[in-house]
Amino acid sequence: MGPAGPVRAAAAVWDIAVPARPGRVPGVRMAGFSDRSADLVDLPVVPYPAVTLVIDLGNSPLLVEHASARAQPGSLAAGLAPGAVRARGQDIECLQIRLSPVIAHAVLGGGAELGGKVVALDDLWGRDAARAGEQLRAAGSWDDRFAIAQVALARRYEAGRAVDPEIAFAWGQMVTSRGQVRIERLAAETGWSRKRLWSRFRSQIGLTPKRAAQLIRFDHAAHRLAAGHSAALVAAEGGYADQSHLHRDVMTFTGATPTAVAAAPWLAVDPIAWAPLSPHPGHDSSQPSPRRRYPSR
Repeated sequence: MGPAGPVRAAAAVWDIAVPARPGRVPGVRMAGFSDRSADLVDLPVVPYPAVTLVIDLGNSPLLVEHASARAQPGSLAAGLAPGAVRARGQDIECLQIRLSPVIAHAVLGGGAELGGKVVALDDLWGRDAARAGEQLRAAGSWDDRFAIAQVALARRYEAGRAVDPEIAFAWGQMVTSRGQVRIERLAAETGWSRKRLWSRFRSQIGLTPKRAAQLIRFDHAAHRLAAGHSAALVAAEGGYADQSHLHRDVMTFTGATPTAVAAAPWLAVDPIAWAPLSPHPGHDSSQPSPRRRYPSR
């Protein structure tokens, strides 16, 4: 298999590797990033409807800035909708893993506790984080790294506690509708009261159902803005009352305007790094269809 890159995003020139086939755990997607530019990278990271793990494999520390804590180096986990996040570093190499929040609940031992925080992976996984990091650094290829990560995730997933089937169903309906589904309808379809769905969803996913639906809707809107669609069209077709409503949502999730989000360099990487493999039950992304797929090294 050949290298994926290079792909330019802001000052960075990324080599991107992705797995050649779906992994052992549904709802998990991963990509490897290597910065070829040798320049200092300073990137805004746009929120995404997944719990994100970043395993730092580079020679220089990756530094992540977030409002909930001072800038921290090394491997980390970011919950749903963490707000404005920036990644800074030089000669970056890392493995990024996106977990459906339904899967994150088992893999992280209760991913809902993350909420909108960014925390060190060591704080969640303890010695397992250090052990995984050592194995990934010692691996000879991205294929080997993906295999190591998949084994570690599968082991934690199988040992973890699954979310309620009703919660998994509700999340799936939100993703399928791109966030345009009424919570009352979800409650009726699960056979739960609205209050019970609200409480259980928040305790297991980390956001209220309303906030989760807003995040999924925002993600679809952000990618349409990055693809060149006008804010007026995105608002009209994306379930927003008007363009001002879209503006407010974008500001809430990113602290930036729709124009700034449309130009966010990290969004340009998404269709490459997160292009879905062949359809399988674990695919639950609200991403648009990819333009190209790149194999791993």
